[in-house]
Amino acid sequence: MKDLVLASTSVYRKACLEKLGLPFICDSPHCDETPHGNESAEQLVIRLAKKKAHSIAHAHPDALIIGSDQVACVDDEIIGKPLDHDTAIEQLNAASGKTVRFYTGLCLYDSHDQTCQLEVETFDVVFRKLSQQQIEGYLRKEQPYYCAGSFKSEGLGICLFERLEGRDPNTLIGLPLILLSEMLRNKGIDALV
Repeated sequence: MKDLVLASTSVYRKACLEKLGLPFICDSPHCDETPHGNESAEQLVIRLAKKKAHSIAHAHPDALIIGSDQVACVDDEIIGKPLDHDTAIEQLNAASGKTVRFYTGLCLYDSHDQTCQLEVETFDVVFRKLSQQQIEGYLRKEQPYYCAGSFKSEGLGICLFERLEGRDPNTLIGLPLILLSEMLRNKGIDALV
């Protein structure tokens, strides 16, 4: 089996990929993640997922490299990681009572034959109407300042939601495993065998 490399330093993506039980290593991608002018959320995550995988290909010349990128959108506006408390309050106020759509770009790049499988998976999070007290309480307890949309669905953030809609809940964490499993099977790797 070819080496499997996750082009990410995210502990969440790493933990997600571990669910498949396949041996892999992580390597830090090197790319500018600044959105291009007039670039849609879908275009952005596709471009960055591919760029992340390609950025480490020279170090792994005979590997299957997984690149992934994710953005969240409220009212068709991309929202990123808040990085601070005030921005997190703004993001959660904007999401309150609305649907936040996550776009996750996934790339499986074969550095040996230079083929690339590239897709976008979406996942919707429907927020309940939140009070300022609930928003403040949540942020104080979980401090999700480095998470797109200002929440961690794998933690207390689940209490912010009315419902989740999508094919694969792992997509919300940033690595759609159902789609990745399909891509790996296309390359002859089946986690079940």
